Amino acid sequence: MHLAELNVFMTVAAERSFSRAAVKLSRTQPAVSQAIKRLEDALGERLFDRSSKDGMLTAAGEVLLDYGRRLQQLSEEAQSAVRELRDLRRGRVLVGANEAGVHTLLPLIAAFRDVHPAIQVDVRRVHARQIGLAVYQRSLDFGVLTFLPSDRGLDSITIGSDELVMLTHPDHPLAGRDEVTMAEFGRENVIAHNDPSPAREEVLRYSERRHSPINIMVALPSLDAIKQAVEMRLGVALLPRRCAIAELAAGRLVGVPVPQVRLPREVRLVYRRGADLSPAASAFLEVAAAHGV
Repeated sequence: MHLAELNVFMTVAAERSFSRAAVKLSRTQPAVSQAIKRLEDALGERLFDRSSKDGMLTAAGEVLLDYGRRLQQLSEEAQSAVRELRDLRRGRVLVGANEAGVHTLLPLIAAFRDVHPAIQVDVRRVHARQIGLAVYQRSLDFGVLTFLPSDRGLDSITIGSDELVMLTHPDHPLAGRDEVTMAEFGRENVIAHNDPSPAREEVLRYSERRHSPINIMVALPSLDAIKQAVEMRLGVALLPRRCAIAELAAGRLVGVPVPQVRLPREVRLVYRRGADLSPAASAFLEVAAAHGV
């Protein structure tokens, strides 16, 4: 059964006349009759009572008319949904980021929501090493990384910058320093993240090379828990500055540079090169390009 033939059937049923339907469809009456005949042959049932002069439907015709109306409604809804996607009145953007990357994304999400409040932004927690492949395989629209993706099928734009700092309570003896050495940091009670990350591994490698141990006394599973522990004076932590913007601005925490492991880096939004992005994803990329540093 073809939708074109179903449309002819619906028109004949509405007009209750083959000739009037032909006029409305700008087709000849024989062409309309042939379309109905093909539809009847495909279904194996007569749809119109040929003995009736007013195009009366058979029982099979009544059943088909009911389903035809539903299909027409679905067709209209589908067209409307596609228009809404095009006009950015619906849609979703899927972004992958590790826990630290989410903090960099939040200002960008706020800027995007100001312009496109109807678009859903779904941020999934993904390990940094898995993000590039997920974007390339179209599991994600975008990913947030602090290094250039090695895959040639990916492009990126810079959306921010970051560096590692020692976070401490404002009353801590080192809080007033312009900077501290790695050795000084390592002698403190250190609160660390227990999830491996490129930054964590680089800091640990530096510590091993310099034979400067890090006194990790507490390991926690989230950045928010680490910040809260520092506020509770349980120790100090080495985290990306952007993860603690609110706490630093409010004076609840102090960020002190550690030059040896500062690791300044650009935060990048990664996407597929030359890909046909959805209207929502294209709009997100446009806002990101305007919002980035």
